Amino acid sequence: MSDPSPATGGESPSSRRGPLRTGVVREVLDEALARRAKSTGADVLDVLDTGGGSGNFAVPVASLGHRVTVVDPSPDALFALERRAAEAGVADRVRGVQGDINGLFDVVGRGAFDAVLCHGVLEYVEDPADGLRKAVEALRPGGALSLLTAGVGGAVLARALAGRFVEARQALTGPDGRWGPGDPVPRRFTAEQLTSLAGDAGLAVASVHGVRVFADLVPGGLVDTEPGALEALLKLEAEAAVLPAFQAVATQLHVLAEKRG
Repeated sequence: MSDPSPATGGESPSSRRGPLRTGVVREVLDEALARRAKSTGADVLDVLDTGGGSGNFAVPVASLGHRVTVVDPSPDALFALERRAAEAGVADRVRGVQGDINGLFDVVGRGAFDAVLCHGVLEYVEDPADGLRKAVEALRPGGALSLLTAGVGGAVLARALAGRFVEARQALTGPDGRWGPGDPVPRRFTAEQLTSLAGDAGLAVASVHGVRVFADLVPGGLVDTEPGALEALLKLEAEAAVLPAFQAVATQLHVLAEKRG
């Protein structure tokens, strides 16, 4: 691995671009957790991250002082989670459990959490509606659910810009938003599909955001070397995230909702 460029203040390009992938979601999630803490009067919340992998969201949430349970089917991811939590000094607030959304209540309790993160899960389960219902069952009444999935529009745009017009049309018109048999993502969603699923699962949708509207289309070299480019792009992403026109072409879609009753 090459040494970090001095121009980035010792940070690698990939670490500098991290906020482009997660910044919008983290900001929305942090605000939701703060509201939940205020409404319950609890300084420490119980948070479930299903499919949480190596802790990209779990560790920052634990750094806010909350208890986080990560359920993931990969032993390697859970090992990386343990190491990451230790490095961040939050190992006592992060618990990793091997499992998945289908067998969620074999490893955690129903109605045991103030917030549930369901990120990158519904794309891969056989029945997204059932998977989401299980995530909702894990919530306490009034608890927050953070739902992040791959978006159809982003895939269509990416394939078209790459000159893969047949694949772009397949993603646009196919029932699962896939561009062909070689597509590694089994299913993609529109914002309308996600909000409909959320409503059917007993959730009240609070907000919808587009994630990585521009980030995946902008050349990495420009962001890494042009002074002020990263900060300007972050602001652009944040402002575009709330606009339906740009949500329609985002790489990912984020829905924040609350459990009714």
